[in-house]
Amino acid sequence: MNESRTDWQTWEPVIRATLMFIVQDGRVLLIDKLTGIGKGKVNGPGGKIDPGETAEEAVIRECQEELHITPLDPEKMGELCFTMTDIPDIHCHVFMATEFTGDPAPTREANPLWKKISEIPYDKMWEDDRYWLPQMLDGQKFFGRFDFEAETIKWMDVNLNKLATKGWLGD
Repeated sequence: MNESRTDWQTWEPVIRATLMFIVQDGRVLLIDKLTGIGKGKVNGPGGKIDPGETAEEAVIRECQEELHITPLDPEKMGELCFTMTDIPDIHCHVFMATEFTGDPAPTREANPLWKKISEIPYDKMWEDDRYWLPQMLDGQKFFGRFDFEAETIKWMDVNLNKLATKGWLGD
């Protein structure tokens, strides 16, 4: 891959967001996204962090809005930084949980999909997911940076077994 087109030392995201992956009995709860960024893709529930909200508060609220569930004891597993040619730059906090309350139900934003970990539909997901999601589901923390052109990765840097220690730059 080429060099990054982004100066990561001065990079500032436009959108701050979250993702949640609930794992139980060898399965992961995903969504078929019906609205917004990533419409038509399979992903974890999540979304934008509102002003004054922590990433953990946002991911819980988003799961309540998108699936009518409340994750219990979410654990932050990683961070993702995206520069894109057709979507504003995004800094995403990624969480995992094993317990939740409520019953996953379809909403206008998402349809719930339980998938065996061995059958995750990477071909219907964002391209970056295959570079960190399997390791995260195996318990590894991570920090990733990606330059996308439309929906294709042009550059990436993924550090496993590491969370960003000095904020989202990961330096």
